[in-house]
Amino acid sequence: METWLEVLEPGPLTTVQDLGRSGLGALGVGHSGAADAPSFRLANRLVGNAEHAAALEVTFGGLEVVAHGSTTVTLTGAPCAMTVDGREHWAFGVVRVPDGARLRLRPPATGLRSYLAVRGGIDVPPQLGSRSADTLADLGTAALAAGDRLPIGRPTGPLPGVDLAPVALPEAGDVALRVVDGPRSDWFTAEAREALVSGAYEVTADSNRVGMRLAGPVLDRARDDELPSEGMVCGALQVPPSGQPTLFLADHPVTGGYPVIAVVVPADLPRAAQVRPGQRITFTRTTATHPGGHDD
Repeated sequence: METWLEVLEPGPLTTVQDLGRSGLGALGVGHSGAADAPSFRLANRLVGNAEHAAALEVTFGGLEVVAHGSTTVTLTGAPCAMTVDGREHWAFGVVRVPDGARLRLRPPATGLRSYLAVRGGIDVPPQLGSRSADTLADLGTAALAAGDRLPIGRPTGPLPGVDLAPVALPEAGDVALRVVDGPRSDWFTAEAREALVSGAYEVTADSNRVGMRLAGPVLDRARDDELPSEGMVCGALQVPPSGQPTLFLADHPVTGGYPVIAVVVPADLPRAAQVRPGQRITFTRTTATHPGGHDD
């Protein structure tokens, strides 16, 4: 029997994601993939999927779906209250959803992005080797809309037998991120380089999967040359003429023409992906990158 989800309400932004498209940066194709990869991997493990199986990335809750055929789901990342036919369930647990049941996600208490994994994975057609929606390049399945039908694949492994995964919740206050000097840090004054790691930056509402626009101390340049377009990575802090940095996230462009003053270490990017507009970020300079991220 075919099993699928019918979207009744998509919430502010819900996309299909997996672990992204590797090795295509030289062709102008970004990595994309889940913005908070550890939460994404955990969701798949809890329902017995391979870690790369496609799941739903839900931004600030609001998703409502109906199950056609019974299935098993879990929710990780930002902890939304999840109801199945009105009965509330905890995030980070494994939940059986009967045929015809309605699943709803309320806005999360902390964090921004939640991951709804379905046993068997979301079985939409891959593009360039991935099922991830790249919102900048318009690759993959478009952001969900009411009436969409999401097929569910066949299970590939046993359930792990975990009732509830003990994990740390996303941070609610200021979030400290580690950075290394960027390739163009010498384009900025000494005062600007110090301001980056001594002040705080508020995440503005003009933020999405491409990047977060930040408001805080102005980062003045030491030189006004034009910069040819050059490669960009996830975590790059690019500074336009306004002096207010943008922190690139999962759907960032592969090239850019503004100087990069610093780069967030890969291990801190999942935490960055959970910061909401209105929260503040502080940066701490380090001299060594840390494992745990990805990019081309």
